Amino acid sequence: MQIDPQHPTNNDNSVDQFQSIILAGERPEGNEVSRAFNISASVMVPVAGKPSLQRVIAAIDKSESVRGGVICGPSQTAIEKSDELSQLLEMTDHKWLKPDTGPAASAFAALQQLNHYPALLTAGDHALLTSDIVDEFCKLALTHSDRSQFDIVIGFVPYALVKAAWPESKRTVLKFSNGQFCGSNLFAVLTPEGANALKFWRQAEADRKKPWKIAKRFGILPLIIYLFRRLSIEDALSGLSSAANCKVGYVTVNFARAAVDVDSIADQKLAESILRSE
Repeated sequence: MQIDPQHPTNNDNSVDQFQSIILAGERPEGNEVSRAFNISASVMVPVAGKPSLQRVIAAIDKSESVRGGVICGPSQTAIEKSDELSQLLEMTDHKWLKPDTGPAASAFAALQQLNHYPALLTAGDHALLTSDIVDEFCKLALTHSDRSQFDIVIGFVPYALVKAAWPESKRTVLKFSNGQFCGSNLFAVLTPEGANALKFWRQAEADRKKPWKIAKRFGILPLIIYLFRRLSIEDALSGLSSAANCKVGYVTVNFARAAVDVDSIADQKLAESILRSE
């Protein structure tokens, strides 16, 4: 499933300008960050003097690849409880949408509402996101992918970069036979068929407390192979493509900071230390 450099084809858009979807909702069980800071929405956690969501919006606004989009969440109740959040949403050109039952459902609903391809999907707590990261990812997603080959492209950060930058930081690491990666919270939905991946994610999210059901969707053999670290990232995405009924590719995001979002107290402290040292 390796992505070969090709000049991208163009479907409906004369210019490959992305629009963005920023996921800013809360899980039903809440978030330790919002509780710790006594705020109505975790995307408003302060990081070096500015809320995470404000930093994400600024990074997208400064990018050359993305023009406009939607912010899915926080809830209307959270907005009414926070003057700062209400003012931030009033100042941005992004349209606010109410969140759905979870991140995957919200992402799917927002994509249907946006109805624009290519679309950039990211998270409202991605406080270390920069316009350089956005532009690099969007460029790679298009120039390293033919839309007849892939419907959605995922950004992965080499774990070696993250470990070298912050050796004490605990990150979720995906271990494949040909490399170890962290997520980047960056997805490029290139075609309408890419929404199938979000529908698959929505169902997997519903089963997240029942791992045997998730394993059943992929098949037990790929799971065993992965656990023994014999599955390549290309084979893993090929299996995901079959399970999700769309073509899934990936690009490497060579920015260690792209692997850090602020969904825990430890990550808030890490992100703040990084920004204050710049």
